[in-house]
Amino acid sequence: MELQERYDRVIAWFQENAPNAASELHYDDPFGLLVAVVLSAQCTDKRVNAVTPALLARYPDAAAMALADEQEIFTYIKSVSYPNSKARHLAGLARKIVSDFGGEVPRDMEQLQTLPGVGRKTANVMQAVAFGAPAMPVDTHVFRVATRLGLVSNARTPLDVERQLVARIPPALLSISHHWLILHGRYTCTARSPRCPSCGLSPWCLRASTPHP
Repeated sequence: MELQERYDRVIAWFQENAPNAASELHYDDPFGLLVAVVLSAQCTDKRVNAVTPALLARYPDAAAMALADEQEIFTYIKSVSYPNSKARHLAGLARKIVSDFGGEVPRDMEQLQTLPGVGRKTANVMQAVAFGAPAMPVDTHVFRVATRLGLVSNARTPLDVERQLVARIPPALLSISHHWLILHGRYTCTARSPRCPSCGLSPWCLRASTPHP
């Protein structure tokens, strides 16, 4: 099967079976999403969604959070993974948003990555989800599903995966494609014991067609 045909068939399946795929993080505005995404690193969306309401009620915007110290923020997020470093990142990014960007979360990829705790994946999430720009955030789920479906090859880093996906997926579908891949990896194409018998993408899956333990 030609690579573009593989992309076309996978995209068509998702369009039919997951037309409304979206982020499972709860947020009301770009700052709320940024906070949630920073907290979500190596942590479940369910846990983040349990923490953010009280945190953002206390610190609803960058200006409010910039006045808090790390220990204050920590008390709200202590149940997430790595709360000490995340409290430091949240305090730092809020102060930088206020000092460098007039209190508004920047839209530019490079500017986003100057914020503490914000790497390329988080910046891409902000582009795709908060600002509706064509972007492909790559996490472990996206990496795994894209590889198993044969959408990428010889990809060693998330940036490799991102570049190959961006080259083939129409810009207008990049954002929802991110949600398709991440949700499929979260609930069906899991790292261990993937649900291959019930997966509608099995016809195009390299793993399903290869003997494995």
